[in-house]
Amino acid sequence: MARILGIESSCDETAAAVVADARQILSNVISSQIDLHAKYGGVVPELAARAHLERIVPVVREAFAQAGLSYGDVDAVAVTQGPGLIGSLLVGVAYAKAMAWSLGKPLIGVNHLEGHIHAVLLQAEQNAEADQIEFPLVALVVSGGHTALYLVQRAPLAAKGFRYHYRLLGQTLDDAAGEAFDKVARHLGLGYPGGPVIDRLATRGNPDAFLFTRPRLRRARPYDFSFSGIKTAVVRRVEKNGLRGEIEQRLARRRADPQAPLEQLCTPQTLDLLASFQKCVVEDLAERTLNAADDHDARTVFASGGVAANSRLRTIFAQESAARGLPVFFPSVQLSTDNAAMIAAAAFPRFLARDFADPLALNASASLPLGR
Repeated sequence: MARILGIESSCDETAAAVVADARQILSNVISSQIDLHAKYGGVVPELAARAHLERIVPVVREAFAQAGLSYGDVDAVAVTQGPGLIGSLLVGVAYAKAMAWSLGKPLIGVNHLEGHIHAVLLQAEQNAEADQIEFPLVALVVSGGHTALYLVQRAPLAAKGFRYHYRLLGQTLDDAAGEAFDKVARHLGLGYPGGPVIDRLATRGNPDAFLFTRPRLRRARPYDFSFSGIKTAVVRRVEKNGLRGEIEQRLARRRADPQAPLEQLCTPQTLDLLASFQKCVVEDLAERTLNAADDHDARTVFASGGVAANSRLRTIFAQESAARGLPVFFPSVQLSTDNAAMIAAAAFPRFLARDFADPLALNASASLPLGR
């Protein structure tokens, strides 16, 4: 059994986890910075990096405590190398390098996007569904910082286990989907993060009340995404429908009473706007992903990342995939958002292949690519 310590600090969660053989989660500790950044309406990079510095030692200590292990009991240390906020990444990478060097343990750098894909594989192990996953598969990674589609192949290793190969099929040309959710929520005075708030409020609105046109992209890049236009269309609807006064009243009410239920502060028109916006984004994600799966003869579909926790996205993917006879897999809500268990799981194939990094040479990369 190979027990790997995973460390994740790419954005605004300081996380550490111990995972055995990419199957058994021995611990998974996450320290969120949502409260720190909420008043700014988004992540402030310098504040995020400082918070990682303050939290990484107790978070790692707690991960070992929950796993019932001492530091020397792990077989390797894995860390998110990129992509992400460079200041945040550097905290995790520096800590992992120091720990690996001091313990004499192998160090494994992991791509954050690969981690999200392995979150689905790890969840399938928890659900005893791993044998139902067939390759090749198409994986959608969709979050506040990323929206990308990958074709994933799997090949056996000489000893045991598998090595995974990734081909980038498409990505966002502007805003990530989660970023669009956050910006719309901020514009409407709904707070941060926007995704969970919109998901909750949209259930009270009519998703067909407003018609938003999906972006028309070049035929040569049919799997790319674009969400800035949809976001701008929402802003225009706010002005056209005279919702500015309601937004100002909502912001004033929330300042006076931060615990006031948003459901009581939003008019039916605003709820309809949110439901229609969410429908447009989710259906665009599903359509492009499933078209890519059809075009590349994929036998399975993955959807992972923070936005993959969206309830309507899961419903649409399940319905559309079932209509095609194509199985779709998601991680749990906890494994959808940034976490270190997915980093430890993604490191396992490299551990088996003895594909280790030099503890003195590994460096963080804010734009680390995945796939070719």
